[in-house]
Amino acid sequence: MIYQLCYRFWYLSLVACMRNSSCAWQHVPWPLEMEYDLNIVNGKPNAADHNPFEYHFSFDKQDTVEIYLVCVVFYGCVLVPLQVYAACRQIHPITRLFTATLIMQLAGLLFDTLHLLVFSFDGEGSEGVNIVGDLFNILAQSLFMMLLLLLAKGWAITRMMLSRRLLLFSLWGLYSILILTLYFWNMMEVDVIEDIDEYQTWPGWLTLALRVLIMVWFLFELRNTMMYEHNTNKLHFFLHFGAASLVWFIYLPVVALIALQISPLWRYKLLLSFTYSADLLAHSFMTYMLWPERSEQYLLLAYEADLSNELDEFNEAPHVLNHSDSALLTPMYNCDTDPLKINT
Repeated sequence: MIYQLCYRFWYLSLVACMRNSSCAWQHVPWPLEMEYDLNIVNGKPNAADHNPFEYHFSFDKQDTVEIYLVCVVFYGCVLVPLQVYAACRQIHPITRLFTATLIMQLAGLLFDTLHLLVFSFDGEGSEGVNIVGDLFNILAQSLFMMLLLLLAKGWAITRMMLSRRLLLFSLWGLYSILILTLYFWNMMEVDVIEDIDEYQTWPGWLTLALRVLIMVWFLFELRNTMMYEHNTNKLHFFLHFGAASLVWFIYLPVVALIALQISPLWRYKLLLSFTYSADLLAHSFMTYMLWPERSEQYLLLAYEADLSNELDEFNEAPHVLNHSDSALLTPMYNCDTDPLKINT
C-alpha cells in the first residue's frame, strides 16, 4: 500500500466533558478553571530542513514572509528613494500625491512584515501592528486610485480645473469605504474555518463591482480628455497611461474569479502574490512616467518668471545701441499735436 502525503487543515476543539461509569461522554457541570499552553507548529521541531519562516505558519500562509520581504526591499531601496528624489526636483501636485502613495505603501509593508517576522518566532505576532499595516495599505490603494482618476480627467496636464468634482469624490469615497468595510468584515465576521476568501463575501463582491464601474468611468473620462488635448507628447502619455491603468483596474476582478477554482491551500498566496505584483508594476510604471525629465513634457509646471536675461538681450539689441537714450525715452505720440510723430 502506497501512502500519499497531502496537506490538510487541522482544527482543535476543547469540550467540557468526561466519561461516566458506562464509558459514555457527558457534560461536566462543575465550574472548573483550566490553564493550558498549546504550541501547535507545522513540521518537526528538530528536522534538519527546518525553516523558521514556515514553522509557525499553516501551509496556506507559508512563504508569505518572503513575499513581503521582496516588496519591502524593492519599495524601500528603489521606488521610494527615486520618487522622493523626483519630488524634490519637481514641485508638482501630481508628483507629491504619488510620493505620498508610495510612502503609505512602504509603511504598510513594513508594519505587516514586522508582524510576520515576530509571528514566525513566537507564533503570535502583533495583531495591532498587523492592523496598522493593513490600514496603510488600504490608504495607499485609495490614494493611487484617486491619482489615476485625476490624471484621467487631465488635471494638471490638460487643465487645472476639475469638472464633475462631486461624482469624482463620491465614487472615490464610496470605494474607500467599501475597502474598509471589506477588511473589517473579513476580520470579524468571516470564520477562519469557512472555505472562503475576502472576495467571496457580499462586501467583496460590491467592491469588485464598484471597481469595474470606476474603470468604465475612468475610460470615459480619459477618452474625453484625449479628444480635448492636441499636444502630441501629452497624447502619447495618455495612451500609455490608459493602457497600464486599465490592466491595474481589471486584474483584481479577474484574479478573484480565478481564485474560486483554486484550492484553499494555495488561494491566499495566489491573491497576495498577484495583488502586490500588480501594484508593484503599476507603481514602477508611474515612477517611470512621472520622472522629471520626462514629465516636464506634459505636466503643467509653474516657473518663476526671470526676465533678466531677456532685458540684457534687449539692451544689447542694434536699435538700442544705434540710438541715444533720449531718443528711446521720447514718446512716440505727442499729445499736443494731431499728427503721429515717429522718432528716428
